[in-house]
Amino acid sequence: MGVSGAFSELPPVEQAARLHQLALAAVSRWPLDCVRLEPIKVRENAVYAVHTADRHRVVLRVHRLGYHSDEALRSESTWMSALGEHGIQVPRAIRSRAGRLFEHIDFTGVPGPRQVDVFEWIEGRQLGSVDQGVSADAQWIEQIYGSVGELAARMHNQSCAWQPPEGFKRHSWCGEGLAGEAPLWGRFWELEALTSGQRALFERLRARVSQELAGFGTKSDRYGLIHADLVPENILVEGESLRVIDFDDAGFGWHMFEIATSLYFIRRESFYETARDALIAGYRRQRPLADEHLRLLPMFLAARGTTYLGWVHTRKGEATARELTPQLIELAMAAADDYLSQAR
Repeated sequence: MGVSGAFSELPPVEQAARLHQLALAAVSRWPLDCVRLEPIKVRENAVYAVHTADRHRVVLRVHRLGYHSDEALRSESTWMSALGEHGIQVPRAIRSRAGRLFEHIDFTGVPGPRQVDVFEWIEGRQLGSVDQGVSADAQWIEQIYGSVGELAARMHNQSCAWQPPEGFKRHSWCGEGLAGEAPLWGRFWELEALTSGQRALFERLRARVSQELAGFGTKSDRYGLIHADLVPENILVEGESLRVIDFDDAGFGWHMFEIATSLYFIRRESFYETARDALIAGYRRQRPLADEHLRLLPMFLAARGTTYLGWVHTRKGEATARELTPQLIELAMAAADDYLSQAR
């Protein structure tokens, strides 16, 4: 059995312990006087707060194996820098002692080498999280989701006006990436936990989504570089300003897919319609959004749901995936039913 197989079969706590040791070994590659390493999130990537002797913090990220090429990571940093120059508050990269944006770290017992990078700490509290949800105060929801809509629109304005440099490379949430033979996050319709009826529904959904996306097209008023993960835990609130973190999934895709991603996990909340309407209004304060595009929101919500099924399908041996699968199937089924019932 290879190192990768052995590692994936370890209990989550043991995997986390090994990644923690790898992160400790990586810190020495940066000009940091680390006194403590605090886990922030150990899931796809392992993310840590590095506490330094001068009482500052920075963020260290150990990347999952094989998700991004080195060119894609450099491109992520390039776009983040361009967004920062555009006035959007994002983390700034800290180069290693060797002047690199990231380092390759080998560590015994962890399949690798792993790409590791470091960013400046930015203040703010998460808008929400998977575990804690989002505050249900109606006035706050309307205000904050209006700001989320403005943030998304400003990012899309920047990316549509910006010319990526030669060699820029990020993955695509395109028709093939969402509904092709090899979707970006996996062949969701083959998820073993699906019943035959559910599988048939998702195959029908896939065909319909593919057809609609082909007809919608990829003009710059609807498609470009997007964050692709503007969920509450990736938006930090500091006073009246919002900061965006975690560009791991950023790539080329539809602006409506961005909006759908921001709304997907709150669809069953009592404040959903308030949040949706506020987000759209906020977006339109910064960038045009045609009713023709907005009409496709149910389709993009359904497509977003299938990506999460693909995610657990490709991680079926992992404890987190097993735990989340029933909930993700239920959410994806509801989004698919909503969309297909309207498409008849």
